[in-house]
Amino acid sequence: MPLRVNVPPATRVFLVSLLAFSFLFNIARWRQLDTSAGSPQTTPIIPYLTLVPSLFYKYPWTLLVSTFVEQNIFTVLLNAATIFYGGKYLERAWGSREFSKFVAAVALIPNVVIVPIYLIWAAAGGSSSRSLTQICGGVSIQGAFLVAFKQLVPEHTVAIFKGLVKMRVKHFPAIFLLLNTLSGIIIGTDTAAILSWLGLLTSWTYLRFYKRQPDLTGASTTGLGMRGDASETFAFACLFPDVMQPPIGFVADQVYALLVASKILRPFSEEDIASGNQQMLARGEAGLPTLLNNQRGGGRGWGKREEAERRRALALKALDQRLGKQTATVERAQAGPSAIVEPTSQSPVPSASPGQGMLGETSYNPDNA
Repeated sequence: MPLRVNVPPATRVFLVSLLAFSFLFNIARWRQLDTSAGSPQTTPIIPYLTLVPSLFYKYPWTLLVSTFVEQNIFTVLLNAATIFYGGKYLERAWGSREFSKFVAAVALIPNVVIVPIYLIWAAAGGSSSRSLTQICGGVSIQGAFLVAFKQLVPEHTVAIFKGLVKMRVKHFPAIFLLLNTLSGIIIGTDTAAILSWLGLLTSWTYLRFYKRQPDLTGASTTGLGMRGDASETFAFACLFPDVMQPPIGFVADQVYALLVASKILRPFSEEDIASGNQQMLARGEAGLPTLLNNQRGGGRGWGKREEAERRRALALKALDQRLGKQTATVERAQAGPSAIVEPTSQSPVPSASPGQGMLGETSYNPDNA
């Protein structure tokens, strides 16, 4: 009986696109190298498959196609594994339509943004070579998938090398950014460094404010699910280590307030935040693809129980923090020392715009939980 690999349709399309466009790119590059034999060997430019900032207006389709073009076998295998394993999990969790929209956003938007960056860089530096940089590869997709996993299973622990190295999924985006940034500074892979940041920002913004989430709590009345993810654990600062969260959260809150004041974003209400936290708890039992989950049998059940306990602890700490803030607000608003505040009465809404502090604010430290 022939072996059948069960790959969802959208993942299959993206995987075939990666292999086909990468193969065509390398064939075209080899042919140009052959015709230029005897001349100094320079990297051929293939502007109809890769994104070249000064030439993209002639080949606008490269804003999307270039994401599925890899220049060597190592990066082809790496991105193929990312799409195969990550795509299967996310497509089954979200559905083919939502997954396709997500990939299209994180493939297109970073490429649109990186073009003016390189054009300005070339003009400021007085070097036309920057404007002829070939931009391609799935770095933005890799970063976006890590952000999606951070949203879905942040407290899941991945064990590799037979348990010698253990790491929680929520730390993956920061490590990915760190490695790509250091690589860009040290060995000159600036394109990958920029795409990694743009992919992370695009994917987080899309998941945080725009993507429809399946309603796992029954709170939605429209039947379309819930728009965005207002949970406290998915604030932008939570993508980074705890020590970096206060300054990043402060900057993120200022940007958020500016975007809300400009009516570019809709502010989160208290109901949105509460529903987002409930959604976060309800997603806890899904786990990760089998490639990342080496536990079997009882070990797998233990891992899920451990993750569920961490999620419950996180939710309780977030609830306790919010109740403490509301109690302090009530006490400051008391008319006199004899005023009595009923524990079940509704607390007044804080003066800050609802949800504003949720972009970067969290006090949960699972390592100490």
